[in-house]
Amino acid sequence: MTANANIVTGLAKIGMVLRSEAWQRTEVTGLSPTQAQILAHLVQRGPTRVGAVAAAIAVTQPTASDAVTALVRKGYVERRPDPEDARAAQLHPTKAGRRLAEELAVWPDALLAAVDALDPSEGAAFVKALVKMIRTLQERGAIPVQRMCVSCRHFRPNAHSDAARPHHCAFVDAAFGDAALRLDCGEHVAADASVQLESWARFKEAAA
Repeated sequence: MTANANIVTGLAKIGMVLRSEAWQRTEVTGLSPTQAQILAHLVQRGPTRVGAVAAAIAVTQPTASDAVTALVRKGYVERRPDPEDARAAQLHPTKAGRRLAEELAVWPDALLAAVDALDPSEGAAFVKALVKMIRTLQERGAIPVQRMCVSCRHFRPNAHSDAARPHHCAFVDAAFGDAALRLDCGEHVAADASVQLESWARFKEAAA
């Protein structure tokens, strides 16, 4: 088996753990995996419309709409008028929804233990590899665009000579290493396309 085939097989096995955990939580919370994803998205990123939620979690709008209707019925989400368009509605998590989202945000112990098995250098290399894989998936339209460091206007790849902390975040004005690369950052601001390409080229050179 080739190295690439081994990687895909390994990712599939990790995915199996996540799917199993998602369905186990369904039995405990009464939320389907899609409902849980929507609730987590609203808590993490703030109020938005159904269409935006559907695009963010890569499901069809009818699927998202059905899940939102269930969340509203269960008291975890409420619809409010969109301040930018009175004809449209925004989705807001309720207090009960926020509490449940906090409970769901805890990763399964088995997965945390598996990550803890990596030493610091392995963890940093793994994060860098994930960044490259996720960006490729985005380019191919396989997943929605993520708020990663490499596409942010605050990101300065390979800006420092310190091999342990080569990158720089202009938002917090601090150097950081590969292990701290973010795959979903709340302070993310998308850089212009040309800037993203330039940053990505510098990032890949550092990885070579």
